Amino acid sequence: MTDGNTLLRVGIIGAILTALCCFTPLLVVLLGALGLAALTGYLDYVLLPAMVMFVALIIYAARRRSAACQIPKE
Repeated sequence: MTDGNTLLRVGIIGAILTALCCFTPLLVVLLGALGLAALTGYLDYVLLPAMVMFVALIIYAARRRSAACQIPKE
């Protein structure tokens, strides 16, 4: 996973999935259907740090990718 494109792709997909679970009742409905509705109170403790982590990964991968493109050629 050292490729800049792979890191960026993982960050974007992870951020989209985390945002989908954060801002829609998708995960709450799924947990309720599985009989794990008691865990919905703890979703904020998992989803918000995951969202921050994926956004940080996107920023890191974008900076790494732009720095690799700016290497002066001799």
